[in-house]
Amino acid sequence: MNFNSLEFLIFFPVVLLLYWLLPHRLRRWLLLAASYLFYLWWNPWTGFLLLGTTLISWLSARGMEHADSQRSRKLWLLLALVCCLGCLAVFKYAGFLTDTAGSVVRLLGGEGFDGTVDLVLPVGISFYTFQTLSYVLDVYRGEIRTEPDLGYYALFVSFFPQLVAGPIERPDHLLPQLKERHRFRASDLYCGVCLLCRGYFKKLVVADGLSALVDRVYAAPGAATGPAIALATVAFAVQIYCDFSGYSDIAQGAARMLGIRLMDNFRRPYAAKSVRAFWRRWHISLTSWFTDYLYKPLGGSRRGLARQCVNIMIVFLVSGLWHGADWTYVVWGGFLGLCQVAGLLWQRVGGPALPDNRLTGLLRQGRTFLLVTFAWIFFRAGSLEEAGLLLRGLTAGWNGAGWQSALSLLELTGNAALRAVLAILCLLLLERVDWSRGTDETAGAVSAAQAVFFLVSTAAVAWLALLAANGENAFLYFQF
Repeated sequence: MNFNSLEFLIFFPVVLLLYWLLPHRLRRWLLLAASYLFYLWWNPWTGFLLLGTTLISWLSARGMEHADSQRSRKLWLLLALVCCLGCLAVFKYAGFLTDTAGSVVRLLGGEGFDGTVDLVLPVGISFYTFQTLSYVLDVYRGEIRTEPDLGYYALFVSFFPQLVAGPIERPDHLLPQLKERHRFRASDLYCGVCLLCRGYFKKLVVADGLSALVDRVYAAPGAATGPAIALATVAFAVQIYCDFSGYSDIAQGAARMLGIRLMDNFRRPYAAKSVRAFWRRWHISLTSWFTDYLYKPLGGSRRGLARQCVNIMIVFLVSGLWHGADWTYVVWGGFLGLCQVAGLLWQRVGGPALPDNRLTGLLRQGRTFLLVTFAWIFFRAGSLEEAGLLLRGLTAGWNGAGWQSALSLLELTGNAALRAVLAILCLLLLERVDWSRGTDETAGAVSAAQAVFFLVSTAAVAWLALLAANGENAFLYFQF
């Protein structure tokens, strides 16, 4: 089931109403049933994979807790890692690995090797796999106790607001909230609705509005010139942010209306002044996961500068592969890793620092945005060959005729350009208001933003009406 589907607009109000009408002891079973229904709506067979991953990780953690030796604990951990990561590898990377192997064989002169593997990628597998692994690894480290109740643990893994595209919750944050006896609060309802509306505005108005513009260039990478590629890539930077952060807003809003607070996944990332700061603001749950479970175990910054740079590159390359089984994602992650390593080396060698004032802050923000946006070319391109065509095209057509051709190709003229500008301005206004903390803590800001709230509500309802007539666009991160 998709957040921007008519089914969800029926499903969620029913779940919300039943949740607050039922006694506390029955609420977890309602949420568990609703979560599996939400997930099975796409493909019932994928539910067996979700259930299997849940059972194996829960049993492995229980086995670790009752193990009588460190060797036994390691064997239970190995079982969880092999099963969970094995499922992820088979369904997400089998085709990539066999295609790569087939290409190498053909390059070496071999014949008759067919490297094609066509498996359906279960929606959200990357997210719930990492969530189960965080639980198993935390138990192994002794940071948390095992959850004796399988029902609560299954709900932790499958909680429908964040099941498909995060945020990747940690057990010590979400599990206690699922057990808590929540009381209905009007402020939670209000903030949840505000977050929902902001998320729907980002997705339906901004992201979906820009998607057609981006597709006009990236569907034919060899036909566009510099200005068109640059505009389309900037548009994609805004699109993917609004698409993914819009999902996170909707997830937070739905959970908040149930009395549960999910972690923030975005904090105005394009305002960052360095690539390192960008990753502290973008997909925060994934960044923190890689930091705690990969970067630090590799040694982090504790083993010297050279090892730290290697660790950073490993994390970014793995992060690229996590996003997608294609070399374009590896290059995307590797480029951003090199940017972060370069920034670290610049600091360590004592490179000249710019004075800390508003102008230099804006310059650093602009530099970071350009680097991140350039990297999005590889992320959005369909292949490395297409990325190469886009990079070559980026150097041509920087004249008056080229700009006119770009605006015509992207159809950014007249009312279309005005709508895009108004949508971006409204987005910037919405980003200035933090509705996640509650009206009791931010009463002044929320009061000042009520007019914006009603505006966004109207826009969301209008776009949902169009959705009913024209179909739905899935969130981009569903493919990861």
